[in-house]
Amino acid sequence: MSAETDAVSTSTYSSPAKSLGDPGITPLSPSHIVKDSDAEDAVEQLFLVVVAIDFGTTSSGYAYSFTKEPECIHVMRRWEGGDPGVSNQKTPTTILLTPERKFHSFGYAARDFYHDLDPTESKHWLYFEKFKMKLHTTGNLTMETDLTAANGKKVKALEIFAYALQFFKEQALKELSDQGGSDFENTEVRWVITVPAIWKQPAKQFMRQAAYKAGMASPENPEQLIIALEPEAASIYCRKLRLHQMIELSSRAPVNGYSPSDTIGTGFTQGKEHVRRNRQSRTFMVENVIGEIWSELEEGDRYIVVDSGGGTVDMTVHQIRLPEGHLKELYKATGGPYGSLGVDYEFEKLLCKIFGEDFIEQFKIKRPAAWVDLMIAFESRKRAAAPDRTNPLNITLPFSFIDYYKKFRGHSVEHALRKSNVDFVKWSSQGMLRMSPDAMNALFKPTIDQIIQHLSEVFDKPEVTNVKFLFLVGGFAESPLLQQAVQSAFGSRCRVIIPQDVGLTILKGAVLFGLDPAVIKVRRSPLTYGVGVLNRFVEGKHPPEKLLVKDGTRWCTDVFDKFISADQSVALGETVTRSYTPAKPSQLVIVINIYSSEQDNVSFITEPGVKKCGTLRLDLTGTDAAVPNRREIKTLMQFGDTEIKAMAVDVATSKSVKVGIDFLNY
Repeated sequence: MSAETDAVSTSTYSSPAKSLGDPGITPLSPSHIVKDSDAEDAVEQLFLVVVAIDFGTTSSGYAYSFTKEPECIHVMRRWEGGDPGVSNQKTPTTILLTPERKFHSFGYAARDFYHDLDPTESKHWLYFEKFKMKLHTTGNLTMETDLTAANGKKVKALEIFAYALQFFKEQALKELSDQGGSDFENTEVRWVITVPAIWKQPAKQFMRQAAYKAGMASPENPEQLIIALEPEAASIYCRKLRLHQMIELSSRAPVNGYSPSDTIGTGFTQGKEHVRRNRQSRTFMVENVIGEIWSELEEGDRYIVVDSGGGTVDMTVHQIRLPEGHLKELYKATGGPYGSLGVDYEFEKLLCKIFGEDFIEQFKIKRPAAWVDLMIAFESRKRAAAPDRTNPLNITLPFSFIDYYKKFRGHSVEHALRKSNVDFVKWSSQGMLRMSPDAMNALFKPTIDQIIQHLSEVFDKPEVTNVKFLFLVGGFAESPLLQQAVQSAFGSRCRVIIPQDVGLTILKGAVLFGLDPAVIKVRRSPLTYGVGVLNRFVEGKHPPEKLLVKDGTRWCTDVFDKFISADQSVALGETVTRSYTPAKPSQLVIVINIYSSEQDNVSFITEPGVKKCGTLRLDLTGTDAAVPNRREIKTLMQFGDTEIKAMAVDVATSKSVKVGIDFLNY
């Protein structure tokens, strides 16, 4: 017997269940899955308007549609202070806080105000840009994660995201009120916020928390906010495309939106899209039909949406299910941080090579506003890069760059360029860096190569055979260099299609998604979910260190009882049910811990990579004594939206408890 007690005591440390002294549960056989989509469907709330926010790494915007007039999508009004050479409806994702850490401004206004501050003053203000990437790159994201401002000071990420969403909320409500002539209430709006599909669950939950903090919805009323996945939104919009609203790459040269002779224009905006102009906001008529390209797709056809933005590139493979044309996700979203920011990063490396890393680091800290200026100048030239370009691209260096460099090094910028052996980059007498097209294309190469490489891997997956179309969407899809690379790599395997106004595709699709959230029917679960249980101990099958003896019964602890596996298809709203019974009949508090893992085959909750993401506490005190000796506790997990809900019910008394899966607080 002593060996057994040893086994119990030594494993006290390795076993979360035992160390917590949790009352255990054990499965009632047989466990079964119930596909129960009609059970407790929430009463559909009636919203007057759907507002979608595309919160991007580099730029953001919103669009809306009235539920009574769903064929009209209004893209937000033009904002003050746009940039030359960048004629989009969106505004830069930049935010400025006062030295007292209060919200000051967002977008162009934040950038310009920050820029006009005196350097002695600007170092006290907190300026943030491209901060959305932090949610992608932070492994252990929590409510406490910090962001660093341009001046090096830290602020809680949740606050910054909430400020930004609150700003959009107020802008949108103001525009709606101006249009309708009376005040629009937040309760009349259904909000949709888009996030990259490759984000992990904590980042998606973080967005929802930030939106609650911004007052868009609340934990009591979560249906008011939908977190939509960017490529899914794009895909919904692509279904509506008519032939005149897109460009098929194989049939023409890649488009460069900057030559005046070209009627296509920036981001193809002059396409024959039906546009009603209305007090600066543009209204797109979305015909309530399935577009021509879509009608060529048959049951079971597959297509890939490649959403290339500022920070990330997301790829999703969908399959059509007729008759309704619902979408089924075939291969779980993949991708990575290969957005157009990679090109900015290469430009920064080039500057370090020419002027020295020590100088660039100092310049960014000492003259943050001028650094922002230099990157804006680069941005507009970056958009002019094209495969067939022959004339050089000039980038203006801010005066303070030239001045500070001379102070720092004791010689001129011109001297540095001559001395550095970087070919293709020269100094022009007008105070500009003159880059040959080859030099510019070289800055794009690493990022584009990664995208093509990743796409090739996706194309090689067995689930991804016979893809008919590749839709290239997102802001980076405006780049003719990326268009050409995708076309030459995959044009022989499928048709490469770019919607007009490609930078607004996600926004418009997100509005359509908010009007009809049921359009996406099947998703792939990104994680494996299960609960921790006790099973009867079987000699030779279970590891001896998991043995626990309770009241003479031998249990195997820490067993991971699987609800759903990573990459399994889950229909939206599908409920998976398991039945358990208390390991000890007299237990009055039942604790069910929910765990997740990125691995498929998990046996124990102690395995590496298994994370606790929810707890259901069912208190059965005060219930009648007439309870069967094998009490049945039903546990349900409902996989929906980007959120997952869990519930435990005591069958005898119908007592129940609910919990949302939480990835940020465990």
